[in-house]
Amino acid sequence: MGRRHMEWAGRMDHMWGIPRKMMFMAVGAFAKTVANLLNTTSVRNADTLLRLVRYRPTGVPLITVSNHMSTLDDPVMWGFKGFPTSDATLGRWVLAAEDICFKNAVLSYFFRLGKCIPITRGAGIHQKYMDEALEHLRNGEWLHTFPEGKVTQEDVPIRRLKWGTSSLIVRSPVTPIVLPIVHRGFQEIMPENYIFGRRPVVPLCSKKIEIIVGEPIDFDLPSMKQMAISMSRNCSSPLLGWPATDEPTGLDEAAQRFLYAYISDQIRGVMEKLRALKI
Repeated sequence: MGRRHMEWAGRMDHMWGIPRKMMFMAVGAFAKTVANLLNTTSVRNADTLLRLVRYRPTGVPLITVSNHMSTLDDPVMWGFKGFPTSDATLGRWVLAAEDICFKNAVLSYFFRLGKCIPITRGAGIHQKYMDEALEHLRNGEWLHTFPEGKVTQEDVPIRRLKWGTSSLIVRSPVTPIVLPIVHRGFQEIMPENYIFGRRPVVPLCSKKIEIIVGEPIDFDLPSMKQMAISMSRNCSSPLLGWPATDEPTGLDEAAQRFLYAYISDQIRGVMEKLRALKI
């Protein structure tokens, strides 16, 4: 399993970083083409995203979260005008579905060069590669997640969020900046059921993409942790034997569950408000 996931290909020093730079240049050009030449992309509050990607304080990680409308959301959502899509150093890490992106050696190498981290859907928040994502946050890097956990192409409210993103926010040694993003239009560029129930071979064109960037969500984690400890004391839900968190006032499983659910609800609420906005 480890060989198939090719951790070595995702390291910055793999072949002096040349394959990664070439990958970001090629995929960046593809994203720019789909977003700006084949389709029309409008972005609200792009300056906030650009500022946090380029100029956030050294050592402070960034987590962007968005809805998930197609298999092309990433990288095309980063292809709008003015965004450094081809910069491999600034580029995001992203949690990617193992069963789609890491099915064989060729795909694994491709997505590893693109700074993708394999996640097994349904395997929980303590699976191996969540620790890899945490390591990138520890290094002050940018991580993007799709906390809904699956593609949803219908115009419906944001789904209940999985707890993986919340667990990373809590477990990161430095509290990340959390930036919510909502987009629409990708379901028309790469519809799940186009012909005979399959996606189109190439992205469709002459569509409109809208990307709405919110403001950073402020999480007072020390206060929230105390609240979680207090509110979870009489928890009667069945537990799975999660390890306590690492900080001096380590959270037991009941407190973790309360806190992850609370943070996920906060993020979902903000994303739902963004979804109602127009450009």
